[in-house]
Amino acid sequence: MAQQKPAEISKDGSFKRQVNQFTTPFGDKPDELPVEAGRYRLLWSAACPWAHRSVIVRKILGLEDAISLGTVSPMRPKIGRVDWEFSLDADGVDPVLGAQYISEVYQNSDQDYSGRPTVPAIVDVQSKKVVNNDYFKLTNYLEADWKPLHKKQAPDLYPESLREEIDALNEIIFNDVNNGVYKCGFAHSQESYEAAYATLFTRLDEFEKRLSTQRFLHGDFITDSDVRLYTTLVRFDAAYFTAFNTNRNLIREFENLWGYVRDLYQTGGFGDTTDFDAIKRHYHLSITISPDKAEPTILPKGPDLAIWVTEHSREQLSGREGKFLIH
Repeated sequence: MAQQKPAEISKDGSFKRQVNQFTTPFGDKPDELPVEAGRYRLLWSAACPWAHRSVIVRKILGLEDAISLGTVSPMRPKIGRVDWEFSLDADGVDPVLGAQYISEVYQNSDQDYSGRPTVPAIVDVQSKKVVNNDYFKLTNYLEADWKPLHKKQAPDLYPESLREEIDALNEIIFNDVNNGVYKCGFAHSQESYEAAYATLFTRLDEFEKRLSTQRFLHGDFITDSDVRLYTTLVRFDAAYFTAFNTNRNLIREFENLWGYVRDLYQTGGFGDTTDFDAIKRHYHLSITISPDKAEPTILPKGPDLAIWVTEHSREQLSGREGKFLIH
């Protein structure tokens, strides 16, 4: 029996990521999601870069008590469909939602939901329904709309004076880098793979040059753009280089990108939410958009994580001391 082509693979063999279905924004209007402490649970996998960035922002801004966190296993369950499983929890269910699989809360929201159940997902704790899975805008909601619940003296990751510039750069980061590695890894034709590969490394070369004269993407302070680029860079050598065939260069072979990603890793909220074991297990043993695809069985040993805490000297570019420089 011929294997069915995954829904996110186009006729030309290129990967086209599915569109998010639950995109109601947060705010104080009648048709928006109310900002309310204790009302929502953020579901994530430590392996997933899209979910990781929302967890970084949640921690940096001090929203841990306002929004609870549910964690799924980095290993996909072997159940004949693509899903996430709460197998890390006692009895294999989320202690707040009582769900075994993340698809359950998606079906609570839409019983006919047929897409991949994705993380991050914001779930209303009372209804146990997914209310927002818009990973592209979620960090911005946390940074702007959730500001009344930020900790005292929380940094501004999304300053109004820079939002237009941040949004424009985020589009590039998403299309060519964040999603670019997936376009390489999930390509079903040589042509689509090589096109994605060329675009990815063109952008990385551009960021390498940009970061040669400034500490972070928008200057001296960490912003939302840095969070987004970090979650791909930190996974690159351990996962994408081999698992997704993005093998022109390792990130640690780029002088400025390597110093930059270590600078962020050594900043509170970044390295302490980065789980390399989960990343390697997911990308090397479990990742698939097709439930029928055979899975590999070898987990790579490296890299040595001690290199992540070595000196980066990036503070010299800003002329400021201290590891947590945020506007």
